[in-house]
Amino acid sequence: MKHYALGEQQGLRSLCAGERPAPIAGPGEALLRVRLVCLNHRDLLAVSGAYGAPRPAHRIPLSDGVGEVLSVGLGVQGLAAGDRVVCSHFVDWLSGDWSPAYLAQDLGISRDGWLAERIVVPAAALVRLPASLSDEQAVVLPAAGVTAWRALVSLARIKAGDLVLTLGTGGVSLLVLQIARLHGARVAITSSSDDKLARMRELGADITVNYRRQPDWAAALLAANGGAGADIIVETGGAATLAQSVAAAAPNARIALVGALGGAARQDPALWQTLLLKNLQLFGVTSGSRAMLAELVRAVAARPWPALIHRSFDFDQAAAAYACLKAAAHIGKIAIRINPGSPDPQ
Repeated sequence: MKHYALGEQQGLRSLCAGERPAPIAGPGEALLRVRLVCLNHRDLLAVSGAYGAPRPAHRIPLSDGVGEVLSVGLGVQGLAAGDRVVCSHFVDWLSGDWSPAYLAQDLGISRDGWLAERIVVPAAALVRLPASLSDEQAVVLPAAGVTAWRALVSLARIKAGDLVLTLGTGGVSLLVLQIARLHGARVAITSSSDDKLARMRELGADITVNYRRQPDWAAALLAANGGAGADIIVETGGAATLAQSVAAAAPNARIALVGALGGAARQDPALWQTLLLKNLQLFGVTSGSRAMLAELVRAVAARPWPALIHRSFDFDQAAAAYACLKAAAHIGKIAIRINPGSPDPQ
């Protein structure tokens, strides 16, 4: 089967195409024909050797995909050939609380991921897709989608009328916007691009702030919201933006830490005092479980759900897809279609 591997992890040029025998489903496993995959920011880090320890050069990347069941191994029930499925990228995290032990079985990082014609995964980690969801609608759910779901629903306990602030217009922020709207919440979003903010308003954002023109974006948010802060903040900037997120928070707000894209910053000495005075809750989010993914699939299948794909590339254009993500001019996810209708490779 055709596949891509991380190679030497020195940047985009390290991504290498190859062929290897198609995998076979063992006991408790399912063999999938890969239909559509999409990229996340961590995929850029992985191919550059900047996502934890270096990975084996033969590691197949990508954590998000939609597949079709071809066969199942001994003991697997509830799945049949032809079922369309998505998979929790921490394949051992089926339900319950997070454990760092789940990092040992992370699709595209610590075990082979989706950027291949075929993939074998534990059948218990799969979630069947209803016919009402297209591949394009579903492919964004297993990583960015379930991260946003856990932040908003499982941990922050979102409710109608809440104001949710999310930073930037990356994949997680787009999913935060859509999931918050599903729950009747309002959404504020930041970006350095007026064009991107205009698109966010088209997708339903209530408040938008250009942080390049308004560096004190916390004050801008408060002014746009009648002096009140955000009830939930999905913090993707990390140390560089946390102080402003705390300033933008309403009393008793919940702040979900899901990334550190803003780089390092000197600590604000008033930060911890403000956390205490506002009684804020601060928690880390490392994606979500298979049970949360199933909840998310049910929720988005029940209502209109946009296909958040900016552009789709063919399988032999995988390097161009990575380059498109790195350029950061997109609004939405970058997808790769895996040879639809190709025969079963031997």
